[in-house]
Amino acid sequence: MAVKDATLITGGAGYIGSHAVLALRDAGRPVVVLDNLSTGARRVVPEDVPFIEGDAGDQALVASILADYDVGSVIHFAGSILVEESVREPLAYYRNNVGTSAKLLQTCVEAGIRRFIFSSTAAVYGAAEVSPIPENAPSLPINPYGSTKLVTEWMLQDAAAASGLRFVALRYFNVAGADPEGRSGQLGPVATHLVKIASQVVAGTRESIAIYGDDYDTPDGTCVRDYIHVSDLADAHLAALAYLEKGGESRILNCGYGHGYSVKEVLAAVERCVGRPLNPTVGPRRPGDPPILVADVTALRRTLAWTPRFDDLEQIITSAVNWEKSIPPATEEKPSREQA
Repeated sequence: MAVKDATLITGGAGYIGSHAVLALRDAGRPVVVLDNLSTGARRVVPEDVPFIEGDAGDQALVASILADYDVGSVIHFAGSILVEESVREPLAYYRNNVGTSAKLLQTCVEAGIRRFIFSSTAAVYGAAEVSPIPENAPSLPINPYGSTKLVTEWMLQDAAAASGLRFVALRYFNVAGADPEGRSGQLGPVATHLVKIASQVVAGTRESIAIYGDDYDTPDGTCVRDYIHVSDLADAHLAALAYLEKGGESRILNCGYGHGYSVKEVLAAVERCVGRPLNPTVGPRRPGDPPILVADVTALRRTLAWTPRFDDLEQIITSAVNWEKSIPPATEEKPSREQA
């Protein structure tokens, strides 16, 4: 039997999307998942959650889901998000991130959907010159991934102005960790973010880890990032949904903790957690890596009824390492693309 008054979660079998599914389900909210499983895994979606395999840009399919499950809200995670891949294949990113989102939005507006939450990214800021970064900082993305997310934000703003739809776009900073109960985490052998890579080294699925540049203008010379636990990020989506249900106006909000850790600090914390050295190597800087990316979360805390539960670096690391050790080798065939 179909659930009623559900929240449709596109990309709900992915890293961040699956944690949002868990957050809503744990809160007793009816959820339905749409995912094409190009990077997600069916096994991280609870068996009692309705699951449809398909594309968020399939307008006929989405329209039927919205009707069949009496959907009142949509949370849109589905998309491609590997920065380096976006540079190599920009048109694919515009097709998937912008084109698919446009089709999904059109279907939602035509169906009378009033609440929409969008998975955006701090990549819209590019190499920001201010820290912490407020939402009104210049949006100057330096790669197609960031550009496609920014264009989708523009589409949301225009669609909201022309219809009854209201939205919250959450700009993620560095998402890390895994569900503390071990129900979901980041799948895939291809990792581009520090905590996942370090966890792979600890789990023995990766041989080494590199520090890309130790000569930045930061306290220890390595890049500083704002790491947010994925379960706290999922809770922010639940809080954003409650905000819209109470009549809140459309907003764009940063999602982070408002403080950062350097690469060396993260690696030192991993070594403390696991009790052995990682022996990282030091390589040249990666093009386009800004020295510091930390969120100004004043607006987030003022707007949403959200309080983080896992704002502790070692807790983030421990959950990520535990998840990495639990992954059966057969599930590591797909690239890991879910990250801000």
